[in-house]
Amino acid sequence: MARKTFFSFHYQEDVWRVFNVRNCLVVSNDQAADGFFDGSVFEASQKEGDEALKTFLRNGLKNTSVTCVLAGQYTAARRWVRYEIVRSVLKGNGLLTVDIHDLKNNAKELGVKGQDPLAEVGVYLSSGKIYFAEFKDGKWVKYSDYAAAIPASDLWFDAPTSDNKVVKLSEHCVRYDFVAQNGRENIAGWIETAAGLAGH
Repeated sequence: MARKTFFSFHYQEDVWRVFNVRNCLVVSNDQAADGFFDGSVFEASQKEGDEALKTFLRNGLKNTSVTCVLAGQYTAARRWVRYEIVRSVLKGNGLLTVDIHDLKNNAKELGVKGQDPLAEVGVYLSSGKIYFAEFKDGKWVKYSDYAAAIPASDLWFDAPTSDNKVVKLSEHCVRYDFVAQNGRENIAGWIETAAGLAGH
């Protein structure tokens, strides 16, 4: 049975590119067709309000062990992508970024490479407690969609030790380029590497 993976992405901008990635996983010879779980909310649940959407996303992450952030030009700043990343850390999922800007959208257009979403979310130590931070308006601020302290034991990577110094999640995760690094053949291996880094 293939590893169940949650895909986090910017639906309106990149859904066509995402389907290209997911299709190659499903038809890959060494992966079961039902082994990859597409956990994107497609942002439809937003109509029900923030709490309903958060519940939907948490449920989407159930039974997954890796979260693969499929990054386009605008993905890093998306509120719900950041929430999926934070909940993935809390769940203990392995994390990786795969840049998909060089795949064509439905208009046959290539995208522009964006920031690594895992470099825009981090953790920091304050008064002996660990919290999430996000990069917003040019500076690091406390992450507002999950403000509680995080037990160090919940992290699969080393907890921060310097007060108020943000450690980006990207420092513990690998970033790939789907086109330049032949993701069609290699993404299943990248997912396994992320799982291994998180101890799965």
